[in-house]
Parts: sequence; C-alpha cells; structure tokens
Amino acid sequence: MMCALPIRVSAAAPTSAEAESVSFRYYDDIVSRYHGRPALRPEILDAQAGYPSGDLVPPTGLLLLARQGRTVLGCAGMRIRPGQIGEITRVFVEPDARGHGVGRLLMGNLERESRALGLTAMRLDTRTDLVEARGLYASVGFIEGEAHNADPYANHWFRKELR
Repeated sequence: MMCALPIRVSAAAPTSAEAESVSFRYYDDIVSRYHGRPALRPEILDAQAGYPSGDLVPPTGLLLLARQGRTVLGCAGMRIRPGQIGEITRVFVEPDARGHGVGRLLMGNLERESRALGLTAMRLDTRTDLVEARGLYASVGFIEGEAHNADPYANHWFRKELR
C-alpha cells in the first residue's frame, strides 16, 4: 500500500544507481510477461543490452523517475527524434504502485517536457500483452496507428500530436 507522501517526478541519469535498479525491474517485468514465466537474470541482461539507454540524457532525451520519499515507484524515458518528435520508452510502474496514477503522472511530465522542448508530437510502441500500458496511453490521448519502427517486439504503435 502506498503511503501519503507526495510523489515527485524528476530527471535522472540512466547510469545512476536508482535508474539502473528500476530499469532492471522494468526488463524483468516485460521479459517475464513475454515468456509467461519468471525471467532468468541472463534474459533480463540480454534484453537490457539490446535497448541501450545512454541517449536518455539531454540533449538527445531524458529519463524521469517517480519517487515517493526514497522509494522509486516508476520511470519513463524519451528520445528526441528528427521531425520534432519525442519517442517514449521504458514506461514502468512498480506493481505495488499500479492503479495510483503514477503512470499518468509520468506521462503528463513527459508531455510537459516535450512541449517545453518545442516538440510537435510524441510516439511510442508497445506489445499486445502489455494491456495496462495500452490502456494508459489511450487514456492520455495517444491514438493507435501505423508502425513507425521495425522493433520485432512491438505490436502496437501510438502517436499524440502536441500542436
């Protein structure tokens, strides 16, 4: 159960201990869901290696962490792409914090950051089995459309215009 402390969202370096820890849990979650069983450590590390995060820093992107006190509740990243597009990645909320608006808070912060950077659209991809994520994206105004990449694990592509 979540306590009454406020939830703060702030940027973090992907190489920080907090970011690396939440990234590992993110990959554990999505690899486990993909295989339909608990993920093995080598599988998690392989998935992480396939999606580097070094560009989730200004000026090429950013990584946000949601914290309640010292506890990291989730993360969300964005890469700045050509055409003034922010590509959302690594949206994750810890299982115990789900259903409390943390994902919505992270997405709102990414949108504010995108607007402040002068971006005109945001896009993302996700998988069919990530039902909660697809529901979140639709609820904050993303529209499902055509593929914008060839990621072998993506089944759904979303976009939100910011103009």
